[in-house]
Amino acid sequence: MQMVAIVLSALVALLHLYFLVLEMFFWTKPLGRKAFGLKADFAEQTKALAANQGLYNGFLAAGLAWGLMQGAAGAGKPWLVFFLGCVVVAGVFGAATASKKILFVQALPGAIALAAVLAI
Repeated sequence: MQMVAIVLSALVALLHLYFLVLEMFFWTKPLGRKAFGLKADFAEQTKALAANQGLYNGFLAAGLAWGLMQGAAGAGKPWLVFFLGCVVVAGVFGAATASKKILFVQALPGAIALAAVLAI
C-alpha cells in the first residue's frame, strides 16, 4: 500500500506542476485557452490572476514533493496528508465556484491519494 500511496501522491504533484505550467506560461496560448475554454481577450485580461493561481498550484506540488522526500510512511506522512487535504479542498471549492470538472480533475485524484496515504 505504501508504494500505491507514493505513486498516487507523485501523480497529484505532477498534475499540479502541469496546472502551474498551463496557468503561468500557456494561459494566453492556444494550449491554455483550449484547456480552460477561454476566449483570447478574456485570457489576456486575466493572465495575472492565472499566473497567481498557477503559483499556488506550484506550492501544492512542492509540498507534496517535500512529503514524498521525507517518506510517505514516516516523517513525510503529515506533510502529504496536509497538502493532499489542501488539494481536495481547493478542488471542491473550484468545483463549487468555477467548474464542476475541477471536482474530477483535481479533488478526486487528491482524495484517492489522501486515502492511500492514510491507509499506510
